Amino acid sequence: MYLNPGNNLFKRALNSKIYVDKSGLISYINEVIDTEQEFVCVSRPRRFGKSMAANMLAAYYSYGCNSKELFDRLKIKKCHTYEENLNKYDTIFLNIPKFINKVNNINELGNYIEKILAEELKEYFQTYDIPVTTDLSTIISYISNHINYKNKGFIFIIDEWDCVFREAIENIDAQKNYLNFLRSIFKDNRDIKLVYMTGILPIKKYGSHSAINIFDEFSMTDPAMLAEYTGFTENEVINLCKKFNIDSSEMQYWYDGYLFDENIHIYSPESVVNAITRKKFRNYWTRTETYEALKIYIDMNFNGLKDNIIQMLGGSKIKVSVDTFQNDMTTFASKDDVLTLLIHLGYLAYNYNSREVFIPNHEIQEEFIMAVESSHWDEVIKSISISDALLEATLASDYEAVARGIDEVHMNTISVLQYNNENSLSCVISLAYYSARKDYIMYRELPAGKEFADIVFIPRRYSDKPAIIVELKWDKTAEGAIKQIKEKNYSASVEQYNGEIILVGINYNKKSKKHKCIIEHINK
Repeated sequence: MYLNPGNNLFKRALNSKIYVDKSGLISYINEVIDTEQEFVCVSRPRRFGKSMAANMLAAYYSYGCNSKELFDRLKIKKCHTYEENLNKYDTIFLNIPKFINKVNNINELGNYIEKILAEELKEYFQTYDIPVTTDLSTIISYISNHINYKNKGFIFIIDEWDCVFREAIENIDAQKNYLNFLRSIFKDNRDIKLVYMTGILPIKKYGSHSAINIFDEFSMTDPAMLAEYTGFTENEVINLCKKFNIDSSEMQYWYDGYLFDENIHIYSPESVVNAITRKKFRNYWTRTETYEALKIYIDMNFNGLKDNIIQMLGGSKIKVSVDTFQNDMTTFASKDDVLTLLIHLGYLAYNYNSREVFIPNHEIQEEFIMAVESSHWDEVIKSISISDALLEATLASDYEAVARGIDEVHMNTISVLQYNNENSLSCVISLAYYSARKDYIMYRELPAGKEFADIVFIPRRYSDKPAIIVELKWDKTAEGAIKQIKEKNYSASVEQYNGEIILVGINYNKKSKKHKCIIEHINK
């Protein structure tokens, strides 16, 4: 069941209507086998393709599996290490959630796994006089060194390695026992040539050292060279949209936003596949986990956390330090730790270069709105509830109604949102026009020549509404905002759009604490 499990699971993926070739991952893994980098841990959110990658590696390395026909049609065939490693290793594949479901006491999980594997190895190599022990490390060493062992060595693939930390959140003893079990097998065991683990969380830290600090980690905050191999890249999604005649701009609006190094954009495979097969764009995360999981974390009473959530709902990016996070779901010392957990869970995207977090796309934004509503953040809900009327007033050029609506949103959020510059004004405006996203794709700081337009609403493909360009001023004049739109030619920011454009100039007067709005129409 666990030793050399075969290629049936990977074959199912290949047989599926939608399959994206990620076999390039094997090229990197081949390079690190039997080296100082042979311990690999890849952490990504749920439904990001972690298990598919694990199944692929199991199918490729498992001894006696005969997977050549499967991999000959994939990219890895062109790699110079392809033939020498194909089905040459005794591969042990562990799906940790399945073990958790079978064990009676989670504190004994490691002992249970070790016992089961020891029994299977003894049965597989039953013609040899294997010592009477359940110590897995001893058995593997004996097989490798005391019998006529012809294979290239042992490989471990562990899917959802961190399940213990999610299932037994408060059980510190179970967590430590499990980590000690992993360390006892892998540390200083030269008969194991590779360990590849997947999970949602990076490896847990205890005190001044990690319990299994031998692993190279590739996480949501630092995916490094493995960024493109878990999840769908932007080019892969564009090609799928062409193949299945799907609107790529809608796909981007709903599911894009996870930004990795070198401007690699990653999409959740679960969401993309469902959108293509069902021919419908919607929030597919609710099928795998409810918004209540998010609610628990955004309700934590850390100074500034609520303020940051509101800013991100308004389209802002927030500076964050990810270094203090303890890689579990209970140890939080600051709002930065909570925000970092939300990165690993997939609720927030992270820009490694700028050290900023943000809500990645419309699908996740809907999760946040549901969580905020259930948490009774009345000031935010009130602001969003008036956004329909505000958009209608803008389209009708009712500038006085627009100014009153923005004043109301400002008053709703002033208790939690620091309101002292154009950035906070931009956040308020974004919340005020929240419902406009049904008909528009909203951009903040959209390039327009050498300048940036503050907020631009570009009609979505099916919408017949005009484009809207909003320029914001802080304690200046709304007239100056309109003038800047024209002089800087911000209409160039909607170069793919032809038709009516509404120009909106908004100024906030610090003395009167009121907004003034001017609206003009042009044709492009």
